[in-house]
Amino acid sequence: MTRKNGVAHALPVVIPASSSHEEKPEKFNGIDFKRWQQNMQFYLTTLNLPKFLKEDTPATGTITKAVTATDGWYHSEFLYKNYILNGMDNTLCNVYSPTKIAKALW
Repeated sequence: MTRKNGVAHALPVVIPASSSHEEKPEKFNGIDFKRWQQNMQFYLTTLNLPKFLKEDTPATGTITKAVTATDGWYHSEFLYKNYILNGMDNTLCNVYSPTKIAKALW
């Protein structure tokens, strides 16, 4: 903060750019799962998807709202699961691809 003529002025703050979608973690090859998991969770957080490891399918309310919320949830959960699978070596991806939900992959 600087002062000019007795008035405080904020200095510009440089905020680091968020990770781009190209900065994916290396593919998991069966070694050092905890490190890969941490990197993958960070990557998925940058995509605003971490809640799908913690949340269950939304409860139903009114039919229209419930269908919209549930469809959105399933779409995002699908993305989350496939980001995880795409972060695995092909051999491991083939083993885990039948998994129904992302939560089960952890």
